Amino acid sequence: MLRRNLNSSIHESLLDTPVVLLVGARQTGKSTLARELNPAAQYVTLDNAATLLAATTDPDGFIRSLPRPVVLDEVQHAPELFRAIKAEVDRNRRPGGFLLTGSANVMLLPRLSESLAGRMEIHTLWPLSQGELEGVREGFIDAVFAPEAPVLAPSIEAKGTIVARAVRGGYPEVIGRDARGRRRWFDGYTTTLLQRDVRDLANIEALGDLPRLLRLIAGRATAVVNVAALGNEIGIPQTSLKRYLTLLQATYLVQLLQPWFVNLGKRVVKSPKFVLDDSGILAFLTEVTEAGVLSGDGLLGPVVENFVLMELRKQIGWSALAPNLGFFRTHTGTEVDAVLERRDGRIVGIEVKAGATISPGDFRGLRFLRDELGDRFSRGVLLYTGEHTLPFGDRLWAMPIDALWRWGAVSNAA
Repeated sequence: MLRRNLNSSIHESLLDTPVVLLVGARQTGKSTLARELNPAAQYVTLDNAATLLAATTDPDGFIRSLPRPVVLDEVQHAPELFRAIKAEVDRNRRPGGFLLTGSANVMLLPRLSESLAGRMEIHTLWPLSQGELEGVREGFIDAVFAPEAPVLAPSIEAKGTIVARAVRGGYPEVIGRDARGRRRWFDGYTTTLLQRDVRDLANIEALGDLPRLLRLIAGRATAVVNVAALGNEIGIPQTSLKRYLTLLQATYLVQLLQPWFVNLGKRVVKSPKFVLDDSGILAFLTEVTEAGVLSGDGLLGPVVENFVLMELRKQIGWSALAPNLGFFRTHTGTEVDAVLERRDGRIVGIEVKAGATISPGDFRGLRFLRDELGDRFSRGVLLYTGEHTLPFGDRLWAMPIDALWRWGAVSNAA
């Protein structure tokens, strides 16, 4: 069994917090991880119809009847329990008493918004990171802020290997499957998620619109969101479209990457970007294949950029610095694909290039940020599918994409 790098973060929360909520898309391994973290706890799943009926009929009595500690799986099915859990925690603030899992983002759903402020910590489990697949805990995010120059042996992963990683993605069920097997799984997964989970979360008048909407979003992955243009293309009223987008975010299929901006005296884009939770699903929805890309027939750039953005987002979950992740773009087109901002205001900019060759022009956005921010700018990194780590001027570096899981990594071996 692959060790998940969130283990230690969740374990720390269980030691001092009454309620810990582990959320993420279905099939990312939440239930398995919850049981592994607390093997002595009673496991109760609300995917069971009888259990769900008991929980919704008498939420207070149901919660009081549970022993501690308890793992309560798929808690989004019974929003009534949040109020009951709050009342029980106020009676007994035992740390680690409740480990909840959910396949819906409770912060986006008003009916699940019963406040547990000060009583609950939330962790998000994404599909497997590349470090988890390699048996290491990645330390790229903390390392990239360090003042020391990066020292990395040349990458041994050719462009084709990086392409294969991005097209495969990180869902545990697709690891080890061939391209055909992955397509079958992604097809069944997205269909079930849109037809069952979204229906469970809200009453959708036109459920058939969601698959079309998801494919349109996939075609715009890593591009700035234009809700009006998207609505016109698919023929959905703006009010319905915004509701559908919220539901796709709530099920973790679609994420919004928020713009980073500061007063630089420039007009900057303040609309977010679409990012899918997994580059494998993105490749499936846009029909990008490893064979097609390597033969020159396939648009790889958005898939690789989405791949890198999600690897960064995963690593933030266990990073000591835990920076905010955004992107930067001016109205004149100067752009940096990812911006990491520490709590003290220091910045790292990251550009992503699917090609194996680089030129000084590829650093345009990073140079702009460096020159505008001065000492706040810690480092700019261009991640590419080549093999060497190279300096490209003051605080600017080109690095292989696999630096994401090699630089600063620590073995997960017990």
